[in-house]
Amino acid sequence: MKNRVKNQPRITLCLCLCFCLYSLNGFSEMFNVKDYGATGKKSQNAQVSIQKTINACAAKGGGIVYLPPGEYTSGTIHLKSNIRFRIEAGATLYSIKDSTSFDKPTLIYGEGLHNISIEGRGTIDGQAAYEWKMNFIQDFLIHANLEAEQAVGKPLMRSFPKNDQYGHLIFLLNCKDIRIEGISLINSPSWTLYPVHCQQLVIDGINIYTDTKYAVWADGIDPDGCQHVRISNCNIETGDDALVFYSMDWYGPAQPDDDITVTNCRLTSASCGIKFCDCNKKALRHITIDNCVIEGANRGIGFMDYYGGEVSDIILSNLVVNCVRFDWFWWGDGDPLYFDVRKQSEVNKDAKPKDDSAAGRIKRVLITNVIATGKGSSICHGHPESWMEDITLDNVKLYISHDPLADYDNSIYALKFQYVKNLSLKNVDIYWGTPGSAKWTSALGLEDIDGLTLDAITARQAIPATNTPAIIFTDVKNATIRNSSAQTGTGTFMNFTGTQTNDILIYANNFSKAKTPFAIDKTISKKVIRSEMNINPKP
Repeated sequence: MKNRVKNQPRITLCLCLCFCLYSLNGFSEMFNVKDYGATGKKSQNAQVSIQKTINACAAKGGGIVYLPPGEYTSGTIHLKSNIRFRIEAGATLYSIKDSTSFDKPTLIYGEGLHNISIEGRGTIDGQAAYEWKMNFIQDFLIHANLEAEQAVGKPLMRSFPKNDQYGHLIFLLNCKDIRIEGISLINSPSWTLYPVHCQQLVIDGINIYTDTKYAVWADGIDPDGCQHVRISNCNIETGDDALVFYSMDWYGPAQPDDDITVTNCRLTSASCGIKFCDCNKKALRHITIDNCVIEGANRGIGFMDYYGGEVSDIILSNLVVNCVRFDWFWWGDGDPLYFDVRKQSEVNKDAKPKDDSAAGRIKRVLITNVIATGKGSSICHGHPESWMEDITLDNVKLYISHDPLADYDNSIYALKFQYVKNLSLKNVDIYWGTPGSAKWTSALGLEDIDGLTLDAITARQAIPATNTPAIIFTDVKNATIRNSSAQTGTGTFMNFTGTQTNDILIYANNFSKAKTPFAIDKTISKKVIRSEMNINPKP
């Protein structure tokens, strides 16, 4: 008895601590969907039972809506504020194959909500299915692929979704303070996770899967006009793009994607691993992506600006990028890096030039500490009316090799830049692998560049010991080339051409392994090029 009295203060303290933890750390009242009529059998349409559970939880001020182990089939589920929607390990929520059960284009929907989470170790399955048939879509961005496929006599067969499925898996509009954690999202018929105009969004440790051969339009995560977003520790393997940034006006005036970090993710895509999307009417800005692997993508990193928006203040660091070629109807060409600024009428033949907005803007982009392998040219083009600005590649190793199983190969350069102000390439190494292609020419092409730094570049031309230059400069001005070296087997290392070429300094480079250090086109005055303190090949 004395011991019990003696220990009473400790017991009271423990109870108080437990109460505080219960109150502060999310031990909310739990609402089990089986208490509201769900059986956990896939054959039952559990939509009414799940919605009743959510409504009851919201009426009590919030809490946990719990899906215990079992199989649940549903149409659109409307989330409410202050709810944690928890899908337990062993539980699967299926998207029903009945379009009449969807009043929104998604399985899980939330609009104007705050303080919500979708969590657990369970699965959301969209049950997507596809059929293989002749192409009937006019997609101008893959028209060259279509023509190349026709030229080799291949039928233009491609994948299309079947008609018995519907929508996204998660669609959140104008929501705030959101956490999506731990769950698996698989077989989505459309963009899997689509947050629009949302703020304070955390996506952590989720798994997304759609079939990389068939799953057209089944992107992974597509933030559109979202701010303060953190995406981490995710595995995304998708047909179509894995991670895409949008700024469009489909659900109100376009808002910027702003203040976004992505870390520790693995991305695989039949289209683009990471894409700063062509659908950008406002801005994609202040985005950092670090410590990620892009594995087996048809395109590694894409910057595509076709609606006049701005892409700015972007850092991509500590990446491994491995690109392969997928079928002809996917965007991409096995290319690790792609920049493209165009107006709508230059992309879509049905668009009229008089309706074009001004060309978009890409500026202040840093890509650092990257190892990339690919099967296609990395083409990086600004626009004649809107040059890219302040683009830096630092410590990048690029390996390119031909795909002998491909029906066509459009690669010429390993890496090419055009229409750029202030381009800096530092510690960039370019290597040609085997098997090779007779179409390949220069490792690096530079055209219409104003303000260029090449520092510690190593390269050679695709076919060793030829006069095709390893690096070709066309209409480049205000350039410094230093600390760079020709690889073994280099014929001509650099070639300068173009009437606008001017103010070139070639300083402290190692040309000892080149047959010819550099050649100057006869249209260029030799006075515009200075060469100092370089190591030249022995006579």
